[in-house]
Amino acid sequence: MTEIFTVIHNLFTKSPEIAIFLSLALGFWVGKFRLGSFQLGGVAGSLLVAVCLSQFGASGDATVKNILFALFIYAVGYDSGPKFFKSLGKQSLREIALAATVAIAGLITVVVLAKLFSLDKGLAAGIAAGGLTQSAIIGVAGDALSKLNLDPEILKTLQSNVAVGYAVTYVFGSFGAIIVCVNILPKFMGKSIRDDAIAAEVESAGGLSLLEPGQKLAIAHLVGRIYQVSGNPFPTVEALEKATKESPVTVEQIKRGNSLLTVAPDTKLEDGDLLLIVGRRDLVLELEAHIGKEVPSVPGMELIMQKREVIANNKNYIGKTVGELKSTIDDNLRHGVFVLSLLQDGKPTLVTADTILMEGDLITFYGAEQDVNRIASEIGYIVVPSDKTDFVFMGLGLVVGLLIGMISVKLAGLPITLGSGGGALLAGLAFGWYQQKHRNIGNLPSGASQLLKDLGLAGFVVVVGLDSGLQAVATIQSHGFTIFLIGVAVTIIPLLIGMVVARYLFGYKNTALLAGALSGARSANPAFGEILNEAGNSIPTVPFAITYALANVFLTLLGPLIVALV
Repeated sequence: MTEIFTVIHNLFTKSPEIAIFLSLALGFWVGKFRLGSFQLGGVAGSLLVAVCLSQFGASGDATVKNILFALFIYAVGYDSGPKFFKSLGKQSLREIALAATVAIAGLITVVVLAKLFSLDKGLAAGIAAGGLTQSAIIGVAGDALSKLNLDPEILKTLQSNVAVGYAVTYVFGSFGAIIVCVNILPKFMGKSIRDDAIAAEVESAGGLSLLEPGQKLAIAHLVGRIYQVSGNPFPTVEALEKATKESPVTVEQIKRGNSLLTVAPDTKLEDGDLLLIVGRRDLVLELEAHIGKEVPSVPGMELIMQKREVIANNKNYIGKTVGELKSTIDDNLRHGVFVLSLLQDGKPTLVTADTILMEGDLITFYGAEQDVNRIASEIGYIVVPSDKTDFVFMGLGLVVGLLIGMISVKLAGLPITLGSGGGALLAGLAFGWYQQKHRNIGNLPSGASQLLKDLGLAGFVVVVGLDSGLQAVATIQSHGFTIFLIGVAVTIIPLLIGMVVARYLFGYKNTALLAGALSGARSANPAFGEILNEAGNSIPTVPFAITYALANVFLTLLGPLIVALV
């Protein structure tokens, strides 16, 4: 047994990255198992496996941990930037109240348990830092202790106990938040995170059905048909195209004999002409009774249709309704072009005559290449599709975020900082919002973004487990389970209080939104990652972003308060 331990220890010492990837592989495998309705999930599974591997001497690297977390939180903010800034205002008051509630509940829980179990100031502060997964408490609590004019030996012991309390409770601090937010909360609300996430997304889209990842739009309502003119019911192309006033059809090609004619509004139609007509299925099919029989296929009359996304920025059209645009834009300019969808502020919007075109709107046009390019150049500019990541934009965003995280402001004499996580989140939100307005820069494909979030968060918790697992187990063995169990209470109680208050006092009814807000109020990043996995979309991100930013301040302030009250 000793030889096996030595072999594994030497392997992890020579190649610590093996421990990281092994934790990920085994952790996501373990996370798939279910016990009734309970499932760990990949993030929690990776954390537990990392703690186990740490007993063989595997360790993490602080720099790697910071990089992985910065990538995760930046990608989260980037995807949610437009929604976040739109959500700010009076509607954010309940997120602010929830963050304050969880922080106050955490403070009361720590102080009461410290009194009951006769904990010293150092252990109490360390348990708060670990149980609430707010590492900044360690620094501010240590600084507060140093100002108490204590004997140097006593001060050293208390500061050491801060680290002990933190090491013992941090692992469950991460794991327990997942249990509450992902497993207990849906049962309490009576609805799953996934169902409510879908419902909230559909509601934000104005009732439109939204596509799942990997699905593509089936353009079934637009068709192209070839008809042979018989009886010459429409003398010109213009007369035929205006025959369906509700939604005009378009004549894309005319073949007379062996020649393709130039299509213009005044082009005369003759018996025997072959017409390629594009439009709504029902309207095109209705024309057969008036024009002539359908011809299955004709060599040389193949038409390749294009789908293009266009950003609206022409001042001549911004602020006008769709109805006004139809009368403003020349018929020749609109010829052969169909609008498939409209995104406003990143939200799908139903297109009606009263819909107002706003700058930055993303319009999806469909039609022949020359038609789509013609209208696109008039309305704005085409978004060039790409599966490449703009690393210049992303790298700059991360640098800006990390610099913001270094800024420290004193509040009541205490240094308050967003930290690298808060800074990266804020930069991600801002850069994501900017990219939504200027889509030809800063491209971050959804697949790349998802990889950053999955690998960043899971890798981060693995390094945390490798770093603190060995010390946590050793401390439990020497101090017993009392500190650990107190940490469990400090983790669970504020979350449960926040959950109940949010539901019955703050009026949260959507499980996905509450899960995001609750995990952010506890700065519980691993829990938030699992919530995103359950949701399958970004709906929980906006409330998380608001409460997470506040939690970095509120929870940090607990350090000196605990030192003063215990």
